[in-house]
Amino acid sequence: MPGDAFEASPQELVVTLLGSYVHPRETRRVWSGGLVAVLAELGFSDGAARIALTRLVRRGLLQRHREGRTVHYSLTRRTVALLADGDHRIFSLGRRERAAGEWTVLWQSIPESRRQARERLVRRLRFLGFGPYQDGTWIAPHDREAEVVALLGELDVTEHAGLLLGRPSAALDVRRFAGRAWDLDDLAARYAAFVGQFGGYAGREPPDAEAFEVRTRLVHTFRMFPSLDPELPADLVPAPDCRAAAVELFHDLYTALAHPAQRHFDEVTHG
Repeated sequence: MPGDAFEASPQELVVTLLGSYVHPRETRRVWSGGLVAVLAELGFSDGAARIALTRLVRRGLLQRHREGRTVHYSLTRRTVALLADGDHRIFSLGRRERAAGEWTVLWQSIPESRRQARERLVRRLRFLGFGPYQDGTWIAPHDREAEVVALLGELDVTEHAGLLLGRPSAALDVRRFAGRAWDLDDLAARYAAFVGQFGGYAGREPPDAEAFEVRTRLVHTFRMFPSLDPELPADLVPAPDCRAAAVELFHDLYTALAHPAQRHFDEVTHG
């Protein structure tokens, strides 16, 4: 509802905002006061917004630029690359049926001394459609070898991981097997809730500020689905109820609200 803060942290929301409205991503700088203002519109205090920006700089996801008394932020190369990967997952989700093929199994024993790398690995694995099975073992119902090899190398944890490609036995109940790694009933409920939350905006032409709020909430909510939906092969497990409707609604509203939402973001963050 308007005025309520997002369930996610303001750091996550800043990344959503910059990924959605900063073009070109590689060079554009955004006024800090404008970012604080749009976060306030979305329910966050000035203090929470400024803390989020500072922490993103410390994490290497934003670059801070001071010009006199004015501060601007730009995306780092690492963030631009992460957003490009995220775009691919978000905008391809549910757009084509995936036939049964090889699955990817990864197991890791990253030591506690490399905890940050382990946490980053887990976040990226989830976004690639992996689910946790047991004791550091993760599975994905598609061939993710290239992505995982690159990820392990990027995090410098290759020596602490193993990787296997294979197929589940035809004797298994694949849905029951997959249910240990992913909550498929909850996933279906989330898709239904998404359609219920945003379906009423289809065909409307809201004012710029409302279009910005709705589109930002739309993107931020939908971008969680790649971490929840493994896109199991449809010939093994039926697609979640309402996924097709949610995907169509996302793409329709994302496009329909783009211009008024961008106008509002540009107006507020210009400085």
